[in-house]
Amino acid sequence: MMATIALILMVTAAVFQAGFLLRRENRRDPASHWLLAAAAILLLATLVDRSVRIRFAAVTNTYESLLFFSASICAVLFILRVGRRTQGFSPFVLFGATIVGLALLAVSSSPLAPHAMQQPIPALRSLWLVLHVTLSFIGEAFFVVSFIAAIVYLGSRKDERRAEMDRLAAAAIGIGYPVFTAGALVFGAIWAETAWGSWWSWDPKETWALITWLIYTAYLHTRLVKKLRGRVSAWLALIGFVATVFTFFGVNFLLSGLHSY
Repeated sequence: MMATIALILMVTAAVFQAGFLLRRENRRDPASHWLLAAAAILLLATLVDRSVRIRFAAVTNTYESLLFFSASICAVLFILRVGRRTQGFSPFVLFGATIVGLALLAVSSSPLAPHAMQQPIPALRSLWLVLHVTLSFIGEAFFVVSFIAAIVYLGSRKDERRAEMDRLAAAAIGIGYPVFTAGALVFGAIWAETAWGSWWSWDPKETWALITWLIYTAYLHTRLVKKLRGRVSAWLALIGFVATVFTFFGVNFLLSGLHSY
C-alpha cells in the first residue's frame, strides 16, 4: 500500500515538473521535490516493515532492491534540489531522473519482481551484504543524475547550459563514485569471501560491476588527469549508466551466475 502511494506521489511530481518545463516563464516548481521526499520515506518505510517481518534488512531480492534504488533516487534529488550549492538544480535533470526512478518503481510492480517475503538463506544474512547492496544503489542514484545531465548536455546548444550540465555530472559522479566503489567492489568482495570463500570469482555480475567502475574511473581520469571536458565526459557518463543498467537487469536475464539479482 505504501509503495503504491509512493508511486502516485512520483507520478504527481513528474506531472508537476513537466508542467513547469512547458511554461515559457523561467520558474522552478516549488513542490515536486517535497513529493519525492515523501515517496522516499514511504518506500523506506515499506522496506522497514518487510525487514521487521523477515527479521533482516529487506534488500535481498529484486523487488526490495528496486524499491531501495527508487527511494535513493528520490532522496538524492531532494538533497540536490534543496542544497545550497545546487539551488539552480536543473529542472530538466530533476524531471529526467524522476522518470528513471518512476520506471524502476513501475518494474517493481511487474511480474519481473515477485513481492513474496521470504527469510534470506544463511549466506545472505550478512552485514556485508547489506552494505554491499545499499551503498551500490546509493552510488548509482548519483549516476542517474549524471546520466540525465549528460543527455541534456549533448542535446543542448546553449553554452551556459552545457557548462552547467558538465559541472553537475562531474559533481554527481564525484559523490557517487567512492560510494559505489565501497559498496560494489570493497564490501562486495568482503561479502563474497564470507559467503562463497572467494574474494573474486569472475561471476558475470562481478565482472560487469567492474566494467561499470572502470568506465567511471575513465571519466574521472580524463577530467582530472587529461583535463578533458565536454562531450568526452558526457559520453562516458552516458555509457557508464548504460553499463550500470546492464549490470542490474541485463546480467539477470542474459547471463547466469551466483547472484540472485
